[in-house]
Amino acid sequence: MAKKTKSILTYTYSNGETMRQILARSKHTLMMSQNKWTDTRRHRVNILFKYHPILKSAYTLAMELCRIFNAKISPTKALGRMNKWYEKVMALGNINFRSVIKTFKNHAPTILNYFRRRATNASAEAFNSKVKIFRSQMRGVRDRDFFIFRLVKLYA
Repeated sequence: MAKKTKSILTYTYSNGETMRQILARSKHTLMMSQNKWTDTRRHRVNILFKYHPILKSAYTLAMELCRIFNAKISPTKALGRMNKWYEKVMALGNINFRSVIKTFKNHAPTILNYFRRRATNASAEAFNSKVKIFRSQMRGVRDRDFFIFRLVKLYA
């Protein structure tokens, strides 16, 4: 005998989506700048921000941090702007962003080096990824010297 289930009424918003769909479809939109949004995305995000204002605050802070890193400024100016950003985050009172602040403060000298040279460790991370993939394809390493020899021949 089949079980009877309760039907759950879901509200459909002006764009024809439920809140669950809006949340799922906004994930990537919230990672990009507003000027890259299509009209459909803009409408979806406006609905989302209307019902979840904390997301709007978090999005605004995240985009402000992106603007700090994209600006070609000196490390001292960057530090000043980041300190102002810290104050705004603390005023928001969100625990999740506080962990971001703690991470930034713990690694402040390294982060400020980015503003000096505009260089990241992306190339080193990419090479590490290649080494891991190569190692997994070879199913481990038995002879370390031969493994390094093969790496040099492939990637040098």
